[in-house]
Amino acid sequence: MSVPSYSDQPVQPEKGLQSDKQATLRLQIWETPLMRHGRGVLEAFAWEEVMCRRVGAGHLPVAHIWRHPDAFVAGLRDRRLPQAVDAMERIRSQGTAVCVRPSGGAAVPLNPGVVNVSLILPNPGHAINIHDDFREMASIIAESLTPWSNQAQTGEVHGAFCPGDYDVSVGGLKFCGIAQRRQAKAYIITAFIIVEGQGDHLAADVRKFYQHAAGGASEGYPDVQPGTMASLKELAGVPSSAAYTAALVRTLRDRYPLAETSRVLSVGSEEVRLTAEQMKLRYD
Repeated sequence: MSVPSYSDQPVQPEKGLQSDKQATLRLQIWETPLMRHGRGVLEAFAWEEVMCRRVGAGHLPVAHIWRHPDAFVAGLRDRRLPQAVDAMERIRSQGTAVCVRPSGGAAVPLNPGVVNVSLILPNPGHAINIHDDFREMASIIAESLTPWSNQAQTGEVHGAFCPGDYDVSVGGLKFCGIAQRRQAKAYIITAFIIVEGQGDHLAADVRKFYQHAAGGASEGYPDVQPGTMASLKELAGVPSSAAYTAALVRTLRDRYPLAETSRVLSVGSEEVRLTAEQMKLRYD
């Protein structure tokens, strides 16, 4: 079993220029209701793709919070594994929605206990500092946990699924992963947060996917190990996804004082459908 590796320093709020940016950014916070069973998970990513184009064209920046009842989201590298298509079809045949997402990162299972959040931000000068934005997202997620715990840390947890330098963990157990997606004039920083359920069960699902998808290959995918993932309910006693989401919204409003939560974001369903079809052809 791999020993988790993580920073021994709690996640700290971003300061300096990042704080100045937060104070002047008119962020729109949009929480999508829990998606229905049987609804394609790619629709959520397509909605963000459409909104990212709009932000690049001058729309206000957006924070998008959403959940899916039963889905499995593979990464772009996962799709290239020898038996990936077979592995995804097997999961789909069990009634679980499956897609390949356009952002970075690796496979992640979704259920009502997993909260997804994305920051969709403009980049008119084509000067993204991904490390600053990843730290900002990690800091937002950690601060949202403070009603229950101030022990969130950042750094890769070896053996966890969807591993990365900005994994967020408590006591060496990962509950959150962060990825990004770039367009020409805007970009998305996105994260999954395991709030309810058992992290080991989710890790077992991902490990089973890779065992099938690898087709005997010994590299090119994360070596997912038990004892590396946990939910915030397990780690800190967070009572529900709704409770954590409420804390997340409060954190966003504190970080971005000009944030709006009441304005409805209008995106045509036909545009989202067409974008989802294009994404499926390109990535699946």
